[in-house]
Amino acid sequence: MSRTGGSTSGTVAVLGAGSWGATLAHLLAEKGLAVHLWSHTPENAARLLEERTLPGKLPGFQLSRAVTVGHRLDQVLAGATTLVVAVPSRHFRETTVALRKAVRAREFREMLTVTATKGFEFGTLKPMTSILSEELGVEHPVALSGPSHAEEVCRGLPTTVVAASRSMEAARAVQDLFRTPRFRVYTSNDLVGVELGGALKNVIAIAAGAAAGMGFGDNTMAALVTRGLAEIARLGAAMGADPLTFAGLSGLGDLVVTCASPHSRNRRLGMALARGATLQQALSEIGMAVEGVETARSVQALTATHGIEMPIASQVAETLFGGVPVQEAVTALMLRDPKPEKA
Repeated sequence: MSRTGGSTSGTVAVLGAGSWGATLAHLLAEKGLAVHLWSHTPENAARLLEERTLPGKLPGFQLSRAVTVGHRLDQVLAGATTLVVAVPSRHFRETTVALRKAVRAREFREMLTVTATKGFEFGTLKPMTSILSEELGVEHPVALSGPSHAEEVCRGLPTTVVAASRSMEAARAVQDLFRTPRFRVYTSNDLVGVELGGALKNVIAIAAGAAAGMGFGDNTMAALVTRGLAEIARLGAAMGADPLTFAGLSGLGDLVVTCASPHSRNRRLGMALARGATLQQALSEIGMAVEGVETARSVQALTATHGIEMPIASQVAETLFGGVPVQEAVTALMLRDPKPEKA
């Protein structure tokens, strides 16, 4: 195996048996790869191993019988040459720490290591690839991102995504690993831009959901997507990303689908808030991780650190954590001082 790319042969360990982790495990098993899927509790692992379904998350989905399921990290990692981490961002570091402790002898630097999680760690503002490097010593982690709702990928509906890494060898290895006739994978060396786009689109989608919940129309949605993309690109430029990345799959592509799709948990959260639900009520109703909430916690710190304005994202954070009603947040956005479009 290469220290920069790893190998796409052998066993793949997928951490996280939620909708996205199970979908990716299924996709890889259907390609004929040996796949071990990790669930965080023995109860969940036993149920999924026996029933092969995720009724509350992916109605109608049937996990391939070729996927083994377990809750012991050392067993799931046994013989693995590739690691895919698909746990929620708020559990990402604790999972990698537990992994390091459970598999002390494993040279993670020699493994092809992928994050399928979109977000930042609250407090440190670090993306998931940075955590993989810090906790596991991975030299060239890869981020998999793009318009890819699990509800559609698990049914074999076509989509395209991007694998990003500072090592193109690693990115191409992930491209080869995941690509199928219905799951096309492009490569990118703009790791900062791809992770940023994948994380912040969730925050904008909460705003889009709120607009839909208030009965606003297509004009409003188009404006939110356009100005939201401008905010993401503005932060990306300040952080050294390639501006063209945000016109791609992990930017505009993922933003459009997350803002518009009924599968989008972030959009559903915004709609619930517009109906008058509290944050906790909305999260309980959805019943799954909503990554935009965790990312919104980091917005104000990110904007302060880089000295830029992100008015839509900031108003989402104020609505979620500052007690600002959705209607007041909309008014605040519309009454901002007049500016040139490119400002």
